[in-house]
Formats: sequence, C-alpha cells, structure tokens
Amino acid sequence: MTNSLRPLSLGELLDRSFFLYRKHFALFVGIVALPHLVVLAYQLIGISFRSGRMAMTFTATTLFWSLGGFVIYMGAVAASQGATVVAVSRVHLGHDTSISESFAGIKGRILYLALIMIGMGIGVGIGFVLLIVPGIIFALMWALTIPVAVLEDKGLRDATSRSSELTKGSRGRIFMIYFLYLVLLYIVIFLWETPILGAIGLFSHSHRGVPALPVWTQVAFPVCSFLSQCLVAPLLTIALSLVYYDQRVRKEAFDLQLMMSTLDGMQGGPAAPAVI
Repeated sequence: MTNSLRPLSLGELLDRSFFLYRKHFALFVGIVALPHLVVLAYQLIGISFRSGRMAMTFTATTLFWSLGGFVIYMGAVAASQGATVVAVSRVHLGHDTSISESFAGIKGRILYLALIMIGMGIGVGIGFVLLIVPGIIFALMWALTIPVAVLEDKGLRDATSRSSELTKGSRGRIFMIYFLYLVLLYIVIFLWETPILGAIGLFSHSHRGVPALPVWTQVAFPVCSFLSQCLVAPLLTIALSLVYYDQRVRKEAFDLQLMMSTLDGMQGGPAAPAVI
C-alpha cells in the first residue's frame, strides 16, 4: 500500500498530481501525443487540400470531412484519457508501467469510452442550455465517470451514477481542480497564440489585398493546439484519477481493502479483485 492512499486535502491532491506529472512526464505526454498525432495529421491534410485546390465553402465534402475530424478527435481523446487513467492507477499504487502497457489496459474499449464521453457531453450541454448552472452541476457530478468506466468497466448509466455517488461531499474540490486547469490551459494557449496573432496582424497590414490567412498560420494553430493538448491535458486526467482513489479511500476504506488483499495474496489466500 502506498503512503498516498489516505484522505488528501485539495492542496495535497494538486501537489500529488504535479509530482506524478513531473516524475512520469514522458509517460503522460507520450500517452496524449500518440493518438493526437493522428488528429494533427488529419488537420494538416485538410489544410493542404484547402490551400491547394479547395475553396472555403460549405459543401457535402466539407461536411463529411468535419464529421470525420470529430470521430477521429473523440477517438483520440477517449484513447488518451483512458490510457492516462490506467497509467495513473498503476503508478499511484506503486507499480511500473509504460505507454504500451497503458494503452493495452483499454484494448478494445476506445469506442466504448468515446460513446460514454459523447453521452456525458450531451448531458452537460443540455445542462448548460438550461441556464448554465445545471451544466456545471452535471459536470461536477460526472467528473469521475471516465476513471469509473476504465477502472470498474461500467457503462454510461452505471458510470455516471457511480461518479455521482463518489463525488458527493467533494464537488467543491473538483470545481477548483477544473478552474485551475482551465486557467493553466488558457495561459498556455495565450503564450502560443499571442505571437501568431501578432504576426497575422503584421501580415494583414502589409498585404491588405489578401483575403485569406497565409498557409503557415493555418498550420501553426493546429500545431500549437497539439502541443498545448500534450502538455496540459494529462494534468486534469491525473488529478481526477487521484480524486477517484481519494474518494474511495474516504467512502469505502479502499486503502484497507488493498492492504487486506495484499496480505491475503502473501499468505496464499484468495485475493480481492484488483483494480487496474
């Protein structure tokens, strides 16, 4: 049993999240980068087609291309988040892991996780349409849905219900985690995009007759978005995965369950079912 399997304060959760991120930087960035490289390649191919011979008009082709981009993006997010949850689970519980082992932990479940994310997104979106506050409440209630779906192999309804139960009493902490993540994300995006927007401004002043953005700026935005995703996205998944374990320790004495399971295994008795 690791020393971190005890009730943690918000500050300790954030400290543990950054500690794991720094210690396993290549692991977490690699997990996010691999599937999102497919998204980046798809975006760059679209830019080359548009700049080469396609006009920026709404056609059936652009509709299908956008739909394809959405499918690929959701697959990348599902793969990266699911594998990150597996990696956090293993390193948090004191085990070694790798990028390939983390993805192996969600083998055959990427579509399943993507559908869960889409279902959650629809529910949260409806909540935001209903005067915003319900959307925030749903987002906080369902914050642990992906860790539950990955580590307990539950479907959308069971995972969201389980997440709602686990998050009771700690939604204020989860709100702060979301808030700090968004602040960090926008800082990183601002640092990337400010020089690009400045260069676009200079370009537009010197080329007043050119209606379209230069190709290099069309390439720069998805590349910078890819870098931001790789650097910042792991932190939120790491933090929420730690909240999952923290809530299980608080509500279900998971630390004692794990300790008893370990002792039973050492004595040759039947071990309790292991979490990934």
